[in-house]
Amino acid sequence: MKATSPTSRFPARLPKQIQRVLPIYVALILVVVFFWTAESVSSFRLAVVWDRVRAYQTSSVVTTTFTRKIWQTWKIDPLEFEERDLSRARSWPSKNPGYRYEVLTDGNDLHYVETNFGPAGLNRPDIVYFYKSLTAKIIKADLLRYLILYNEGGVYADIDVEALKPVDEWIPPHFDKADLDLVISVEIDEPTYANHSILGPKSQSFCQWTIMSKPRNPAILGIINNVINWLTEVARAQNVHVAEIQLNFDDVLSGTGPSAFTTAMLSEMKRQTGMKHIPWSTFHNLTEPTLVGRILVLTVHAFASGQGHSNSGTHDDPRALVKHHYHASKWPDRHPRYSHPGYGMVEECNWKPECVQAWDNNTAVYPTLSEEEKEKVLAAKKKVDADRYNKEQEERANHEREDRERIDRETREKCEKLDPPFEMPKPEQHHDEEYHDDQNRNNGEQKPEEHEEHKEEQKPEENKQEHQQQDGWILLQDTPNGENKVHKEVEPPHIAPIDPKPET
Repeated sequence: MKATSPTSRFPARLPKQIQRVLPIYVALILVVVFFWTAESVSSFRLAVVWDRVRAYQTSSVVTTTFTRKIWQTWKIDPLEFEERDLSRARSWPSKNPGYRYEVLTDGNDLHYVETNFGPAGLNRPDIVYFYKSLTAKIIKADLLRYLILYNEGGVYADIDVEALKPVDEWIPPHFDKADLDLVISVEIDEPTYANHSILGPKSQSFCQWTIMSKPRNPAILGIINNVINWLTEVARAQNVHVAEIQLNFDDVLSGTGPSAFTTAMLSEMKRQTGMKHIPWSTFHNLTEPTLVGRILVLTVHAFASGQGHSNSGTHDDPRALVKHHYHASKWPDRHPRYSHPGYGMVEECNWKPECVQAWDNNTAVYPTLSEEEKEKVLAAKKKVDADRYNKEQEERANHEREDRERIDRETREKCEKLDPPFEMPKPEQHHDEEYHDDQNRNNGEQKPEEHEEHKEEQKPEENKQEHQQQDGWILLQDTPNGENKVHKEVEPPHIAPIDPKPET
């Protein structure tokens, strides 16, 4: 007698495809029931765990090429950028004409996350939930860059980062791009302060204002999951909804910023190489790019030159690939860090050894000072803050002027290379002629044909009023008989007011 399987008795009800996968579904149901009863996992938690299992099915990059696309994020649409942001943004497509360029804004970022990480995308409801709930803008900005790079790959750069070299020149030719999944750069390389109470956690880190990655990168997925777990723990510890969590400066750095990024990168390096520990000495005083696993680490000069510390050099260094202008880095104002009332923040030392040592000594002695001595310290601090503010404003103005001059110079150089050369437009000549004519009149000189006309227009001395006209405003003048008259005189544009001289 021919043996039959249990499912073959119902051929009309159960197609062969369902018959094949039915045992798998039964096993999955049993697993779910087991976890439900054993650990009392909530429905949301269970969904999170299950979706993460699905996400981790791919533990390696699924493509061998870097996406030729450049990403930036900002508050508003690029068409509404102010000149400062626009000039930085233009540097990317200008230096990389073969790359696509896209800016996600506060108006379309949520749609991007819901579309690509919702049910129709990677199906990560936990990511969508947390992103929608977040109110801390810097946390959303950090998380969004990781989501973009994981989903599509390419180059991410902060809006205040300017491209100095084409992306195609970032990877040295002796490296095979097929062997790389991620390109990063050292940012802070100050291991001397590794044990400092405040500077220690941020003394050794990779840069995350510029990152280059292939899509579906497990290293990027790692930091995304770390951020989700961190947000969950913070909300639980503060006993509030994730939208209401309070974060200080160091919380941001360690939760989503450079410290968090560095931790995730080192963890992935260990996983890829099988090493138990990746010492920072691997990257200290790095003079050439180094490959650890499938992560290429560039020198500090690549993405973080001109910092004034970490031997980062200047932006004129041939190894400098981008220039960070820092004008979008206003988030610390909303996330306070420790500032001593008399000596301020140690970060203001910018890692200078003498300054850090003086700050440590002064803050240690401050509690022992008399009230009078403390008042003197506080007064001195107030003056230092005022001087620093004025200096920063002056430096900012100088930087903006230098940037305008550089852009103008580069534009003129490009115009000169055109065939035929294109000459930059100059101010119209007639304005200059009118100006000189006016200057002659101010000096008492008049053209022959105008001399008689001007004599006829002059009034007796007792009825003359001083003519006042500034920036196009015609002023009413009171005459001796109490009447108001409007003095109108046609003048060339953009010239100084004319002061009529009395007849001789």
